[in-house]
Amino acid sequence: MSRSQTRSYDAAQGKRRRIVETPEGIALPFTVGARSARAGALIIDYLIIFIVIISFTLMLGWIFGGVLKSGGGAGNIAGAGEFLLVIYILVLFLARYGYFLTFEMGPRGATPGKRLVGLRVAARDGGHLTPEAVLARNLLRDVEILLPLVFVFSAPSGDNGAAGWAAAAWFLVFMLFACFNRDAMRAGDLIAGTWVVEAPRTKLAPTLSTGAAAREGVSDVTGARYRFGSKELAVYGEYELQTLERVLREGSQEAIEAVAKTICDKIGWTVGGGDEKAFLESFYSQLRARLEGNLRFGKRKADKHS
Repeated sequence: MSRSQTRSYDAAQGKRRRIVETPEGIALPFTVGARSARAGALIIDYLIIFIVIISFTLMLGWIFGGVLKSGGGAGNIAGAGEFLLVIYILVLFLARYGYFLTFEMGPRGATPGKRLVGLRVAARDGGHLTPEAVLARNLLRDVEILLPLVFVFSAPSGDNGAAGWAAAAWFLVFMLFACFNRDAMRAGDLIAGTWVVEAPRTKLAPTLSTGAAAREGVSDVTGARYRFGSKELAVYGEYELQTLERVLREGSQEAIEAVAKTICDKIGWTVGGGDEKAFLESFYSQLRARLEGNLRFGKRKADKHS
């Protein structure tokens, strides 16, 4: 990539960067996903759904063919056909709605298509992505995609006249809604309070440099020893580790005291006045060591909710 192309890419990235303040009062940076990446992710997801449906259809056809060859009575064949039809309708429903809901409610907040292009769904307030938000954004998918396509392809036929063209134009607004706002939000995102952002790195960020005393859990200020057990470290994951790292890097005493109090309340500890930074550095070092150790065994904890 040439220098001019690098500058253009950085400028585009800068336009999509946002700073969000979490419910805990911590500022977190996000990069809004590009519209082209979102379109690519959607195409990949629908290709996956299409392949699954075609494969399942062929499998049911093979099963029904076996029923016909078995030579059963007409009543048995009809009953088997009705049963397979019910199963087929159920699978179509799950493929249409369950696919997006299941993956976006997961710890990564992303479908396979989004993961391939490096995107994930996130709450716009910086908090945890709730099932209600995922449900709301996906229930509007029919209004945003299916209905516009139906009206766009039916309007030119002239069956609906001017009303058909008006409806097609109206639904096209929903389909192209992401092009009309700077955060590339769908109508479903706007209602659910979500947006699609670039996914964080799968590996932990480079370690924050802490003193030897902090790594050993000993405070240079008071001499107190902070050693945390598995139960205490298990309450947080990578998301909280990265948030804690930002607080320590920025060095704001007010933020350090607030975060130290939050963690103490969570794990049932108390910290002496003026020793909050040593407490956080010790907690950070030990939490990071635990998460890295788990990653070696294929265990990943994305955040405190997973």
